[in-house]
Amino acid sequence: MAKKDAKAKTVPVIKKQGNSVAAEPTASAISLFQELGNSMKISFNSYISETKDNQKLRLIDAFLVFLVCLGILQFVFCLLVGTFPFNAFLGGFIATVAQFVLTVSLRLQSLDSNKTVFKGITPERALGDYIFASLALHFVVLHFIN
Repeated sequence: MAKKDAKAKTVPVIKKQGNSVAAEPTASAISLFQELGNSMKISFNSYISETKDNQKLRLIDAFLVFLVCLGILQFVFCLLVGTFPFNAFLGGFIATVAQFVLTVSLRLQSLDSNKTVFKGITPERALGDYIFASLALHFVVLHFIN
């Protein structure tokens, strides 16, 4: 058997360039964050101008933001503390997501631009359907948690 020559292996040499101690944000990264900030500012101003007359939509949107924050909080709590009563976590998280979906449905039915899509549904009926579906959802979740 032939012995392998240990000296035949070559080790790649990494050349050090400059004295860069820490990674500093580049100009393109800074401009990306500025562009993102400007886009968010424009979007928020557009939202405010479009919903300034409709306080119902602002209330629904505030509830949607609350539901998103609640879902994130539940998920972070699950990651940090654990999922010992897993059915309780699952029931709470599913209830949050389902309530978000129901509220988006109510928001879509409340928009004036969607009156042609929802021809036979009055705002009172949409709210009644929302309340009934929310009660049914919470009844099912309550029995799931047991």
